[in-house]
Amino acid sequence: MIQDILFAIWFLLPAALANSAPVFAAAMPLIKRFDAPIDGKKTWRNREILGPHKTWRGLIAGIIVATLVLWAQQLLSERFEWAQYIAGDVDYASLPVLVLGPAFAIGALGGDAIESFFKRQRGLKSGKSWVPFDQLDYIIGSVLVSLAFVILSPTQYLWIFIVWFIGHLIASYIGYKLGLKKDPI
Repeated sequence: MIQDILFAIWFLLPAALANSAPVFAAAMPLIKRFDAPIDGKKTWRNREILGPHKTWRGLIAGIIVATLVLWAQQLLSERFEWAQYIAGDVDYASLPVLVLGPAFAIGALGGDAIESFFKRQRGLKSGKSWVPFDQLDYIIGSVLVSLAFVILSPTQYLWIFIVWFIGHLIASYIGYKLGLKKDPI
């Protein structure tokens, strides 16, 4: 069970950190010029498509973070037995980091963007919690994208969903306590 939990954390870590990257990128003046919303501030049915918080800056930051994290995982799994143990049957040495890293980010942030579209169409404001979709969107998106590169067992997918769903709840609460989020969930 411990190895299953560690694997779930390890496998989805690039996508999860990519999903968090836009929050921190917002505070970086160096990339402020990429602050434009991905939806171009367009509307559909008199409602925002994605909202102002889904920006090119966030997508770029997510791609960079996911790629760097996956690259670090690859290096660690090539050099250390503990990393190989956590990685399980996934051969990180053979993963195309410069393709899978951005794909993980696009899957995670794309899942989040799709969920935001449905939130806007339901009339929910940006930043407003929508349980359980806020906790599952990036997991679903990144897992779907990863299928083109790695097929895991049903048990591994189950652990990924359990661990990262709970992890997202914890991270959201911490973000709330730090003043980064409006809602505790």
